[in-house]
Amino acid sequence: MIAEPTAAIGVADLSVLDELEAGRLRAARPDPAAPGGWRVNAEVKAAILETFRDRATADWIAGPFTFRDRAALAPRDVRGGSWRVVPGGTTVRRGVYLGEDVVVMPPSYVNVGAWVGGGAMIDSHVLVGSCAQIGSRVHLAAGVTIGGVLEPPGARPVIVGDDAFVGAGSSLLEGVLIGRRAVIGAGVVLTGTSRLYDLVREVVHIGTVDAPLVVPPDAVVVPGSRALSGAFAARHDLAVSTAILIKERDAGTDARVALEEALR
Repeated sequence: MIAEPTAAIGVADLSVLDELEAGRLRAARPDPAAPGGWRVNAEVKAAILETFRDRATADWIAGPFTFRDRAALAPRDVRGGSWRVVPGGTTVRRGVYLGEDVVVMPPSYVNVGAWVGGGAMIDSHVLVGSCAQIGSRVHLAAGVTIGGVLEPPGARPVIVGDDAFVGAGSSLLEGVLIGRRAVIGAGVVLTGTSRLYDLVREVVHIGTVDAPLVVPPDAVVVPGSRALSGAFAARHDLAVSTAILIKERDAGTDARVALEEALR
């Protein structure tokens, strides 16, 4: 059981966090008319930032674990839902939405403002950063890092579309958007300004600060490298890591990334 905090916080801040947990507010939501198909709610992100202005701290006890943090941002009470938050050091912070049948394996951390859709699997040693949007039936494999994008308020958070798979040790950062049913191979690093070399369409998808990278739906992305130009680089056989879209998702891919329903 998580004890009540020892310091009071503002009613408005509590209301924002409650609305986020209930799913009535989101930091970003699908909108076909918006760039990349998602619209950022800057007011929600600004309201979350306001909760950090309260410098009061509080103590919590949950089983053998003790916490001390901002009073406004306690660990979320996850009792009574249809989800499973498995014992072993996981923390789900206030203001996180958990859909039905979500599974969170230990130890993992889900930060304020994040949305985790129904049936998602968050495996061990996973970080889901602030305001990240994780779709339904997504599998975040062990050691995945989903970066938080809380400020500036208008910046797009990291978004992972429904039914996507993100392989072990991958990092998704700086507002990158992963399309529905995409498969991100183990060890891939994608930022909002990454280049994604698409062997299927023979194009390069380029992200910018103002328009972060969008990985197409059904894409299968693996880590790769490309040679660096220049005499010095050539003399030393230097290359830089990059991401390569090698194919579109197919039945064989589905079989490799399938998760036994019993595990959910």
